[in-house]
Amino acid sequence: MINGAVLETDCLKGLQGIRHGFFTREGGISMGIYASLNAGLGSDDDKSAVRENRRRIAAHLGASEGTVPYRDVVTNYQIHGATARIIERPDPDGQRPRADALVTATPGLPIGVLTADCTPVLFADADAGVVAASHAGWRGAVQGVLEATLTAMESLGARRANIRAAIGPTISQSAYEVGPEFKAQFLDQSSDNARFFMMRERCDRPHFDLPGFCRNRLERRGLAVVEDLALCTYTDESLFFSYRRKTHRNEADYGRQISAIVLD
Repeated sequence: MINGAVLETDCLKGLQGIRHGFFTREGGISMGIYASLNAGLGSDDDKSAVRENRRRIAAHLGASEGTVPYRDVVTNYQIHGATARIIERPDPDGQRPRADALVTATPGLPIGVLTADCTPVLFADADAGVVAASHAGWRGAVQGVLEATLTAMESLGARRANIRAAIGPTISQSAYEVGPEFKAQFLDQSSDNARFFMMRERCDRPHFDLPGFCRNRLERRGLAVVEDLALCTYTDESLFFSYRRKTHRNEADYGRQISAIVLD
């Protein structure tokens, strides 16, 4: 059982037949810089600790195949692109699908994404019985991973007018300093993207609003609801792992938090 904080959004927690959670770093057994609910198998953390943490996450969601509980959440091997994959069951060999978004209509199958500054987005169409989890780093966001997720959901019967999207903890604009070449890539796509960049006092480099950019892309797609938890992974060390914070401190590695969703 997870004893630490698990965050939920209003737009998803009221849906019948759907459970979700934006899990923080609390409630696990990992130690040191990974304390405590590190869900990242790609980290250098003790793998047995990570697997126990993920088992706790699946149990918290009540995930099961019939009467047999799933012991893990299906997560992807992130490629920082715009690929969304439909999942019907876990890979029997434990291989993770190469993608940045997972979509399922299989009851009891928990799916999720790992993040440590990138933007996690959970989707649900309760009427159609379709859910999704998307990992939107800046590359995936500008390439269209959120739109690809919606297209995959629609292929399973979801309707955009019924889809609810929840944006989880991610790096905030005040903490996301980028270079001019970064900004140029967004302006090449659309001059309107300039509004997602700001200059701070005594800083000659722009700061990018990744969650705002993701929210705008979603709101333009005619969804029922788009909700943003508006929590920063970089500034709240007590609750979240952060790749950028690790880099600024020159730490050896970092943990990953998980955002997950399941159909009853």
